[in-house]
Amino acid sequence: MNPNVPVKTPIKTVLAAALTLATLNAMAQEAVTPAIPGVVNAGTRIELIKDGFKGTEGPIAAPDGSVLFTENQNARVIRIAPDGSTSVFLDNTNGVNALAYAPNGDLVAVQTLDPKVGVILPAGNARTLAAKVEGGLNLGRPNDLVVDRKGFVYFTDSGVNPNADPKPDLTRIAKPAVYRISPEFAVERLANDITRPNGIQLSPDEKTLYVANTAGEHVLAYDIAANGKLGAKREFAKLEGFRQTDSGTGSGPTSGADGLAVDAEGRLYVASNAGVQVFTPKGEALGIIALPKRPQNLAFAGPDKKTLYVVGSGSAWRIPVLTAGYAGRAK
Repeated sequence: MNPNVPVKTPIKTVLAAALTLATLNAMAQEAVTPAIPGVVNAGTRIELIKDGFKGTEGPIAAPDGSVLFTENQNARVIRIAPDGSTSVFLDNTNGVNALAYAPNGDLVAVQTLDPKVGVILPAGNARTLAAKVEGGLNLGRPNDLVVDRKGFVYFTDSGVNPNADPKPDLTRIAKPAVYRISPEFAVERLANDITRPNGIQLSPDEKTLYVANTAGEHVLAYDIAANGKLGAKREFAKLEGFRQTDSGTGSGPTSGADGLAVDAEGRLYVASNAGVQVFTPKGEALGIIALPKRPQNLAFAGPDKKTLYVVGSGSAWRIPVLTAGYAGRAK
């Protein structure tokens, strides 16, 4: 063979590669669920709404029946209409990562470029709720939030954001922690002993606070007393898919534990390396919904909140479920 003559790829090889890609795409489109009692029937189709987004986080049910989620890397909020079509709902969002509705209808968000928590809609009521903590330290990377029925905003800060500043002044940035903002805008640190706090959620009765520790093997839980104080941290549910990242080269172990959601029966749904993991209110594993790509966050929405919307790795999916999401909050 003359090394100076280009070798042509046989047409059969090209066709085989194309067929393989088409097969993979078809598999991604036709992914189905296992049977999880009370959650999904076996063979329920996982519908791909759309992919190709740059950063997918923070889905939430909107009052008009649509779903909002954040396209973090493009600093946008995307709307999914009931028919599955998507459009840009809000632009130039300061890197919004997660969303929640306050009892008065304000849309509250954690923002990552200039790290803060604040109201982003309605525009006439936009304001910062928290940007400085611990006596003047900057937030690192606010990650997720949930607002209770009284208007208290619980949020996580997962630490330094290398995408915003490759050489941060660590003496001016707060360590990873969980915080609560009162309706009077007082910011209180609730916990700072979690390696990488990520997703955060409340039980339907708002007596338990759940926190996803991405660097850990368990979803954590805290009892909330009548006076609002937290009880001791406990390991609520053990996650599948806990592994060393980068093939064990030292970047640390991770479960990929990210967004959290609860249904009307108090089951906890966790986006993780393994897929969507579902647990009873006592932390017992019920099953895993595997998706074509790693999920990052999820929320119940649609008619009667009986559709589970999942986003992650640039994609958005939806899955019809047997039990509705909790109706007392948007998420």
